[in-house]
Amino acid sequence: MFKVGITRDFLTQEGNLTYKDMGLDILEKAEGIVYEFMEENQSPVTPDMLKGYDAVISLSPAYNKDSFKGVTQLKAICRFGVGYDMVDLNACNEANVLVTITRGAVNHSVAESVITWMLALTHRVFEKDRLVRTGKWDERSMYTGTELRKRTLGIIGLGGIGGKLVQMLNAFDMNPPVAYDPFADPVKAEAYGVKLVDLDTLMRQSDFVSVNCPLTEETRNLISTHELSLLKKNAYIINTARGGIINEEALIKILVSKSIAGYATDVYEKEPPDEDHPLFKLDNVMLAPHCIAWTDELFREIGHMACQQVLQIAQGKIPDHVINSEILDHWHNAKK
Repeated sequence: MFKVGITRDFLTQEGNLTYKDMGLDILEKAEGIVYEFMEENQSPVTPDMLKGYDAVISLSPAYNKDSFKGVTQLKAICRFGVGYDMVDLNACNEANVLVTITRGAVNHSVAESVITWMLALTHRVFEKDRLVRTGKWDERSMYTGTELRKRTLGIIGLGGIGGKLVQMLNAFDMNPPVAYDPFADPVKAEAYGVKLVDLDTLMRQSDFVSVNCPLTEETRNLISTHELSLLKKNAYIINTARGGIINEEALIKILVSKSIAGYATDVYEKEPPDEDHPLFKLDNVMLAPHCIAWTDELFREIGHMACQQVLQIAQGKIPDHVINSEILDHWHNAKK
């Protein structure tokens, strides 16, 4: 019997499944596979939480070296999403545990959420909502917005999300976008109609900067004081990737000084952020609790992919979208 553990943060405090469809019917229909939700909701994950499982479908908990002490049965952690900064890959390699992500399943929803932020910021949606609620109707002429038309989007990380974002924005009559991505395929970028530039150029030219790269040691504090100083006064930054890619201390300074038009974020260096976080006090900031892209459709597509990866592993196959592929040969031989 192939046993699958699902992290408990998929459930409400009452123990009910939060999401309408996360692909569990794939596991239910498969012979020889059983699944259960973990009894504890803890981060980092402990060895006791992992023992007895052949694979884990994981939403948000962290995994470190201690997580795998004495754990020998586990074959894979299937991340429910595309970020994997909460997983210590070196520890997984030492434990011979594969890490997979649901690459591609998030593209539409995250790209759509970036556009949501862009429109909400430029049309000053929250401010206009407050005018009505606080009886300040006559002040509406002070809150004129702007359009996306003829403005330039700068994309940091031209992967699947960045590519989908470009396709969606074609309807808004914007200028050709620019992108910074050292790993981007120039042919693919050209097909998208995107000009690849260095980071400084992107920061200078963009009216909107959309952060879509993963958080790695190379991208941590990728955007800091120097890069922020290059932005136009009417520029907006939108971060739906990870906290830590933008240096929060430097960002807060530039927002407080009103040196840029605004910022929208779904992610923070520390999650959840402290209740007195400086961003909460700023009126040129829009915030979400790392869920701006969460939709029924998103969880359906991520869930189906994650459960399909589990099925591949149970069948003795190499699953799709492995992150630590350097251990594949050893993993495959050991798990036969």
